[in-house]
Amino acid sequence: MEPAQNTSYWLDAVALVYFFVVWMVYSYTTAKGFGGRKSLTYEMNEARRQWMATMATRELRMIDTSIMIGLQQGTGFFASTSILAIGGCFGLLNSSGRVLTLFHEIPFLNETTQQLFETKILGLLVLFAYAFFKFAWSYRLFNYCSILIGGVPMARDKGPDDPLVLASINRAAGINIQAGQHFNSGLRGIFFSIGYLGWFLHPLLFMATTTFVAIVLLRRQFFSTARDVLMRNSVSEL
Repeated sequence: MEPAQNTSYWLDAVALVYFFVVWMVYSYTTAKGFGGRKSLTYEMNEARRQWMATMATRELRMIDTSIMIGLQQGTGFFASTSILAIGGCFGLLNSSGRVLTLFHEIPFLNETTQQLFETKILGLLVLFAYAFFKFAWSYRLFNYCSILIGGVPMARDKGPDDPLVLASINRAAGINIQAGQHFNSGLRGIFFSIGYLGWFLHPLLFMATTTFVAIVLLRRQFFSTARDVLMRNSVSEL
């Protein structure tokens, strides 16, 4: 193996490790907070709990059913999109030789072998497969949540502090939050797959696009207008 090629392989390995480290750090930061700031996801989880508590006071729950249908449809759309992306990866594997020939004709691109190129495609396929399983499980959890919503007793009949009412609300809210978390994990896989595309051009670009995606996502979670709106406690602040 030539020294230059050996160096390139090491750079590929470093870039791949960097990709997963950034992904894990972002996931941890979203869950635990950033500089004392709560994430947009955390605030939405609180909104889900409030939704379930409000739902228990409604005699007719058609609006809650409509919301659940919308959540399931959105999740199903992304699951289907992930399946299509997986199929696209298999198609790319089938024509990897021709694609690699085109890549070699583009100047300033990193030299790569067909084996490494196909490994990169397989990695992209794994990302989409991960996203699909997350979306599929989220879809099923939203379905479970719909069943739990149907089983929540009327707070007006038993009283808002009745143990059965509170337990039913907590179960429905917990499953709803879990469904949202798995949906967010699937979306995270889709977002980071955009950064992963940089690896097909150059390992350094791979690290740059990964960093860019992480910065965009961090901004949306901790510094976006949507988060600021959720943090406001009174109507006068809106």
